[in-house]
Amino acid sequence: MRKLWGGRFEGKTDALIEQLNNSLPFDSRMWRQDIAGSIAHARMLGEVGIITEKESNELRIGLAGLAADLGSGSQELPEDAEDVHTAVEGLLSERLGAVAGKLHTARSRNDQVATDVRLYLRDAIDVLTAELRELQQSLLTIAESHFDTILPGYTHLQHAQPIVLSHHLLAYFWMLDRDRERLSDVRKRVNRSPLGAAALAGTGYPIDRELTANLLGFEEILENSLDAVSDRDFSIEFLSAAAILSMHISRLAEEIVMWNSPEFRFVTLDDAVTTGSSIMPQKKNPDVAELARGKTGRVFGALISLLTLMKGLPLSYNKDMQEDKEPLFDTIDTLRLVIPAMRMTIETAQFNRERMVATLDRDFSTATDLADHLVWQGFTFRDAHDIVGGVVRTCIARGIGLEDLTPDSIAAIEPRLKESADAAIAAVTVTASVSARKSRGGTAPDAVRAQWARAIDRLKSAQSV
Repeated sequence: MRKLWGGRFEGKTDALIEQLNNSLPFDSRMWRQDIAGSIAHARMLGEVGIITEKESNELRIGLAGLAADLGSGSQELPEDAEDVHTAVEGLLSERLGAVAGKLHTARSRNDQVATDVRLYLRDAIDVLTAELRELQQSLLTIAESHFDTILPGYTHLQHAQPIVLSHHLLAYFWMLDRDRERLSDVRKRVNRSPLGAAALAGTGYPIDRELTANLLGFEEILENSLDAVSDRDFSIEFLSAAAILSMHISRLAEEIVMWNSPEFRFVTLDDAVTTGSSIMPQKKNPDVAELARGKTGRVFGALISLLTLMKGLPLSYNKDMQEDKEPLFDTIDTLRLVIPAMRMTIETAQFNRERMVATLDRDFSTATDLADHLVWQGFTFRDAHDIVGGVVRTCIARGIGLEDLTPDSIAAIEPRLKESADAAIAAVTVTASVSARKSRGGTAPDAVRAQWARAIDRLKSAQSV
């Protein structure tokens, strides 16, 4: 296919260099955005009189027909084009002849590709945001059934204090909600138009950048032509948000992997989201969660790749920037696969209530409740902490838990507990422990129900935006 820049050259590009230079294998996915940008540009050229209205209409009709044919599969992009822009213009030339050559007036591939990437990323953010909301909704649906399901809460992967399962799941809801906020915020800066910046210095033609921006749904125009074509901070910012999102999903995935193990047995995963072993017939592996965890490294790598790519580039456009798309596209593809897969995994999971509460047996996770009881009796928390530490030490030596203590035995271990022994024993049950934490954001079932209601409202408001 004829190159858009061939007039300056006499010889042919070496085949190896053609391969190195060719971006069509990965930027071809932006053909819809490229055509949309070209239709807007053609309309603007006609309205300001740079080309005739007849030529503008002919270009727009030709581009719309090309888009329809590419969408239906009756037309394919030519494999010998060096990029999607060349491919689209070449196909349009085949259909319209010489008038197609007027489409590139007052435009460069530099502002064209920046426009395409922004349009593509804007669409991708909208899809990912919708997927995130679905995952959040799944967490809310599961949480609604587990306000009274008690399990260990962990710090340092050690039993810390009892919590309810819905509280645990809602922690991920709020992590993902901040991820959704970040994507929404990134979208504002993605949705700014570089079209009209041309190669780097703007153009001498009387273009109307506001018109093309409005036609393409951009909220603002990038004010500096050098900046418009030469920065990819919007992609980097998206990849940063994507990396944080992937980290959150990886943490959830890690817990699914652990909870599915025989040692935990907190959850049983559905056959639809697991695989077996080629040698061990008994195996049922949590592959979705493991892959979600593993693919996080790809997303982290994409962020570092693009930061490294951009860090040393002088103004304005440099060919290095062709390498911005593959990490970006790979991250989008990864998240579009991982998010719904994780949603399916948790939606089909069976949570083992009995096993969860059974692991709290004799684990001393209600020791803080005993200390709090002493505080209510007038002790300082530091003194209470020391007293309860001694009680725990004695129980361990005797091979019993706090729940095995009687009023007489606890008074014998610690005489200062004698006067309130009955209340002390009542305080160290796991049910009493979770019920006591009624502060906003706490794990008491009533507090979690209130938190869940706020989460429902939050998600509804997000869906209405």
